Amino acid sequence: MINYQTTTTIVSWVVFIPIIGVGSILITIGLRYLFKIDKKIADNLSRLISLISTLLAFILSLKMWGFFETGMNTLQFVHRFVWIENFNIEYFLGIDGINIALVILTTFITLIACIASVPWWGHVDDRHFSKRMTPGYMILLLILETGMLGTFCALDFFLFYIFWEIMLLPMYFLIGVWGGPRKEYAAIKFFLYTLAGSVLMLLAMIAIYYASEPFILADGRLAHHTFNIPALTASGQSGLFARANPILGFAFAKVVWIALFIGFAIKIPMFPFHTWLPDAHVEAPTPISVILAGILLKTGGYGILRFNFQLLPEATKWAAAAMAVFGMINIVYAAYVCMAQSDLKKLIAYSSVSHMGFVLLGYAAFTPQAISGAVFQMVAHGLISPMLFLIAGVIYDRAHTREIGEFGGLANKMPEYTGLVGLAFMASLGLPGLAGFIGEVLVFLGAFPVYKVFTIISATSVVITAAYYLWTIHRMFLGKFNEKWSALWDVNWRERFTLYPLAALIIFFGFYPMPIFNLISNSLNPLISVIIASGKLP
Repeated sequence: MINYQTTTTIVSWVVFIPIIGVGSILITIGLRYLFKIDKKIADNLSRLISLISTLLAFILSLKMWGFFETGMNTLQFVHRFVWIENFNIEYFLGIDGINIALVILTTFITLIACIASVPWWGHVDDRHFSKRMTPGYMILLLILETGMLGTFCALDFFLFYIFWEIMLLPMYFLIGVWGGPRKEYAAIKFFLYTLAGSVLMLLAMIAIYYASEPFILADGRLAHHTFNIPALTASGQSGLFARANPILGFAFAKVVWIALFIGFAIKIPMFPFHTWLPDAHVEAPTPISVILAGILLKTGGYGILRFNFQLLPEATKWAAAAMAVFGMINIVYAAYVCMAQSDLKKLIAYSSVSHMGFVLLGYAAFTPQAISGAVFQMVAHGLISPMLFLIAGVIYDRAHTREIGEFGGLANKMPEYTGLVGLAFMASLGLPGLAGFIGEVLVFLGAFPVYKVFTIISATSVVITAAYYLWTIHRMFLGKFNEKWSALWDVNWRERFTLYPLAALIIFFGFYPMPIFNLISNSLNPLISVIIASGKLP
């Protein structure tokens, strides 16, 4: 059973500081109309509020990291009380080794996305920023950040589900209002796919609630059923859900596991539920693509670890081979699809599908190397994919096209940009010394003894990934310069503020990944032992 003793409000501050920012922006809007303040002044004040809010959330998350005790397999920074008494629902937030790295990643990437949304008055064509950083855009971005942080921090299943749903509407409007020419189609497709997964998750949550054991709530009352995730984890690891009554003639644990897995797999996204992602990425504004790839995809991988693994270890063991197959398909299929792409942003979108396949393959192996590699892969991808989408945005803001074949010889015209693109591409293909290498090689090391054939097939994707990135570099940056782009200019300071921090972290964690492993190891290793020791389902 997971212990939790420390009570503090810092985690709630991290989660809800963006909402305080939303309230401040709404006050600014009200003051503008009340006192007839100039729109430009009010908008600039709103931009400043959003930047300060995301910065404060990031600073507080770093403070949690500084006080996090890495040698303990306990929940830390817990904030817990009974929220809705009649339904035994608690407000329960906390931090452990599974979510601490993802919380810090969320606050950091959201800050980067916020900076990327700010117009640069020195040199960039402002047409593509005219609708960005309006009060409505900023409000949705901050609500989205709270939804993502709450999803990672919630330790009550019902509360987790609320935060999960909070993420849906802001992203829908950010794509549907501020996106590209096919924004409505992409937004609706994203909404429907995610909603379908949410319905399955809701049904699984209800089933687990009624199968749960009595539990003492935060106010001392005995609840006959609970949404408390640590309590559900203890019940699941004792075999309670494996012994529960069947659902429609099928084993309870199998049905619930599949429902949860599909709900989370849609977000990863896993083949064949991946088709919403390329459309969403292509149509979304660059900062929203940064959040979508850097954070939202990780909520699916996190959910599998927190719920499928912790609550249903026997069913996880039963489904491991299928999970490995889907991981292999993600890795190889999406890599081949990348070879056929002519749009830079769509190529990067499919590369995300491929790289998230390593998470599934690593999860399925149940070895410390593979699962640690899978979690590290989520963090590394959370740094690399935002950098990739930012570099796609740099060229689109100038040329208003992402067609790879339209360019050529940009290395001489944009040398700094070319260097940043090269670094991001090399990190994504897994070059040693960069963050992308660590997760992939650990997944291969941990998965090979368990799934030799799947691992060998998946390893071929490394060659394919190198092929499509080198092909892109050759077509865009080498060869004869296309005089059509003689007016292009190199990166500006706003772009440097977003790209260089990502580049620095990609290099740092490529050489020294231990800060991440120190955070996650004490929570993952006991979980692996529980799954390996679990029995077979009937």
